[in-house]
Amino acid sequence: MPSLLHGERFSGHGPSQEEGDHRATLLVVDDEPAVRRVLVMRLQMAGYRVVCAEDGEEALQVFQREQPDLVVLDVMMPKLDGFAVCRRLRAESCVPIIFLSALDAIAERVAGLDLGADDYLPKPFSPKELEARIATILRRVGRGSATAEPRDAASGSGVLRVGELVVDTNRRQVSRDGQRIALTYTEFSLLELLFREPGRVVPRAEILEQLWGYPPRRAADLRVVDVYVARLRGKLEPDPRNPELILTVRGTGYASQRIGDTALAVAG
Repeated sequence: MPSLLHGERFSGHGPSQEEGDHRATLLVVDDEPAVRRVLVMRLQMAGYRVVCAEDGEEALQVFQREQPDLVVLDVMMPKLDGFAVCRRLRAESCVPIIFLSALDAIAERVAGLDLGADDYLPKPFSPKELEARIATILRRVGRGSATAEPRDAASGSGVLRVGELVVDTNRRQVSRDGQRIALTYTEFSLLELLFREPGRVVPRAEILEQLWGYPPRRAADLRVVDVYVARLRGKLEPDPRNPELILTVRGTGYASQRIGDTALAVAG
């Protein structure tokens, strides 16, 4: 079977893990031994602690035991596929998830993101690109590759009130009428970006680069932004089909509503 990695060959073992270290822990789930070996080697060399699983059922067991900071998850697997694993994880955790899949159709990518994944990388892929996406997501959630400590809550910018919503950027929490609304790391980061400057139109390409760390190379990349805006509306808007908080600016991107602002040419 041809390798699903671009231009990489396994040629040894990564550095040994140290007991009690504070490195970010990654869970790599893939049923191909060659892919697991290469990813373990590369990610350990990048400074991460790496644990593995070879099928969906084992992935859930390892996740409970290790409580990783991020999950790299293959879609096509025996016992439980990646989508089923993601659904189970999202029922109890907002851990960042990056899908790997030989299925590169836009519909498959959208389906994965709809389940709450933070990114989706089609096979064959470059381990270097995967490393960059992992680093971007971990920076966003306040975890680094080596000895980084969790995000200091005191460094946040405070509390925003958006209509009936209360957005606590220190704790990265959102609530309405005292009831917390569960958002993933990426969903909260998108909310924070859009509401940082109310009324400013944020192009989809800018959102992709700021949150996912790479520029759009094809139309499917920008669909990542659209899917996440739809997810955020579904959780925050009273009527997601007629949004009032996050507005679509045709041909450009998205803007958060600004009270009294009627100058934007928007569409729900």
